[in-house]
Amino acid sequence: MKVYKFGGASVRNADGVRNLHKIIGEEQHLFIIVSAMGKTTNALERVFAGVQQGDRAAAQEAVDGLRQYHAEIIDDLWHGPTHLASVDGFFSELERIVAETDYRPEDAELWYDTIVAFGELISTTIISEYLRFAGTPNRWLDMRQCMRTEQRHKDAAVDMEASAPLLRQVMAGADETIFIGQGFIGGAPDGSTTTLGREGSDYSAAVVANLLDAESMSVWKDVDGVLNADPKIFPDAVQIAELNYLDTIELAYSGAQIIHPKTIKPLQNKHIPLYVRPFGDKRKPGTVIRGMSAPVQVPILILKKDQVLLTIRSRDFSFVLEEKFSAIFSLLERFRLKANLIHNSAVNLSLCVDETWHIDEAVEALRTAGFDVMKTDRMELLTIRGYTTELWEKYARGPQVFIRQSTQSTVRIVRKRG
Repeated sequence: MKVYKFGGASVRNADGVRNLHKIIGEEQHLFIIVSAMGKTTNALERVFAGVQQGDRAAAQEAVDGLRQYHAEIIDDLWHGPTHLASVDGFFSELERIVAETDYRPEDAELWYDTIVAFGELISTTIISEYLRFAGTPNRWLDMRQCMRTEQRHKDAAVDMEASAPLLRQVMAGADETIFIGQGFIGGAPDGSTTTLGREGSDYSAAVVANLLDAESMSVWKDVDGVLNADPKIFPDAVQIAELNYLDTIELAYSGAQIIHPKTIKPLQNKHIPLYVRPFGDKRKPGTVIRGMSAPVQVPILILKKDQVLLTIRSRDFSFVLEEKFSAIFSLLERFRLKANLIHNSAVNLSLCVDETWHIDEAVEALRTAGFDVMKTDRMELLTIRGYTTELWEKYARGPQVFIRQSTQSTVRIVRKRG
């Protein structure tokens, strides 16, 4: 069994779905994980915002736009006006939620997960139906029934032990050898829908690969493989042929858009190679990530955007020692803030964190606990691995740099976004 994962950008239109079919070709024994099409998740977040704010008209308008967008893809694939009953059913359910939900603030994350999950449910249904239409038998799976997560919303962890028998049960006895499931979503023990965090579709695919002892996992992207930098930001970016698991984890933690940071562990535990391959040309080798690989010979530049810098100081000017750290990080955990960089002095602790829903609540809680907190918005974190003097001079200096940390091989820079 091989696992293929296709992102939303790849299947954003009918041509992308047709290309997915070409990539599959004559392959058998495949498990395919697919994200929501195009910008569907963003549109569903607008649906959620309408429900949250009691603006049913705005929510319905966003649903109407999504219905039209998917209808155009379906009509293109089937060469004329076509209705898929299962897709219509999902949109009817979404419209019922918009019309009837009695929203309560304490249920925000529950409703967020319930609403945004429709993107993956609809995309996989369209793709499954089209593959059958094009002569490729397959079985559609509802991953809410076989990807068991913890009882937590918006960033749930997968319970691997509970998921394994559920996944094998829904696959058992199938005549088809190709299975299609949703990335990003799962089901909690109470039956509610959960999500695995943004970009969690890669993680879904890795979990499936682990549970099925897959031969390999391939992520199909709109680039030729893993690059040493984002070409949209750093135009001199070049491709990396091989990476090992440990380097990939480190780069992903720093913010590299290679693969979701959680994705590597399920693969590493079973020694499953990961291929990052170009969606536009399946003949190109892409990049392979595995246990052993040659050292990377070029500098790697990773820019993590949408950061906030928190500078924390005890009001009694006491040193920031272990007991202070414990109190601060306990509060960060409560509000799900992840520190991407930590910098401390005798009296200050500076944390570079992702901009999230809960950041203002966390700041208020820290102030209530006896800390002064300065919050600086519009920050970004640049990591340069294998930096040169030229790169240091270009990126690690200047008035926009707030924090600079360096080792012999890596420099990390917190700077104001330009």
